Amino acid sequence: MKKIKSDKIFNGIVILVLLAFAVFTFLPFWMVLINSFATEASISKYGFQLIPKAFTLDGYQYLLKTPQIYRSYMVTILITVIGTALSVFVSMTYAFFLASKKVKYGNTFSFITYLTMLLGTSLVGSYLLIANWLGLKDSIWSMILPLVMNPFFVFIVVSSYKEIPGEINEAAYIDGANDLQLFFRIIIPIVKPTTAIITLFSALRYWNDWWYALMFIDDYKLHPLQMMIRQMISNMNTAAYMGGGNLGVAVPANSLKMVIVCATIGPIILVYPFIQKYFVKGITIGSVKG
Repeated sequence: MKKIKSDKIFNGIVILVLLAFAVFTFLPFWMVLINSFATEASISKYGFQLIPKAFTLDGYQYLLKTPQIYRSYMVTILITVIGTALSVFVSMTYAFFLASKKVKYGNTFSFITYLTMLLGTSLVGSYLLIANWLGLKDSIWSMILPLVMNPFFVFIVVSSYKEIPGEINEAAYIDGANDLQLFFRIIIPIVKPTTAIITLFSALRYWNDWWYALMFIDDYKLHPLQMMIRQMISNMNTAAYMGGGNLGVAVPANSLKMVIVCATIGPIILVYPFIQKYFVKGITIGSVKG
């Protein structure tokens, strides 16, 4: 009875801690969401509040009248779709190469791949390579190619491949299958959960990236959503950036920032509840067998 009572107390404490942490985590999202409906005068006078004094849709109406949000959305979607497809293909195929027992220097390539996670790349060298040698300045490819190869994703897939019994591969070879047939017709269907994990991780990286746009994109028409937010925060002349000078209306600068953040993170928040189980799966992959 004492053990049961102590377990109930412990569970109650854990629940309270988790609830407090959930409220603490939810509070910033609530502040952004609710203040996106606040009037500019209310924010200027009272600051950002849990419940604003006055509500308005001016920020959303202003946003829908500006062309930059649509351009940034299209750029972000294009980068995310193309980049995710390339990243998943490269990660899955390269991991198949590393996990194959037929590769003579597989361990050497694995070490080189792991070394890139530790050392990273030179900022100046990366800029010269992409902007000067490849000539990708002011091109969407400058925001796609640097993120295509991710060693962490590769090792996740390698761990998944190594969990497949070797007898399956041997049976496929005995039946006359080559490496391409083994990969696309047998391996890929088996590791569908891992493919989903890599796809989600890659899509989030491309959706949230702004660093490469900052380095390589000078044309504001090619700015993705995250870069657009950064420009608005760093540039107080919001009307010039959003084309507000042609709209003949006052710019609700403070509330507009909240509106842009909601428009940017909205798709991710709406999708996350449906993909949460894959994130949990991604964390546990390779935890037993390395």
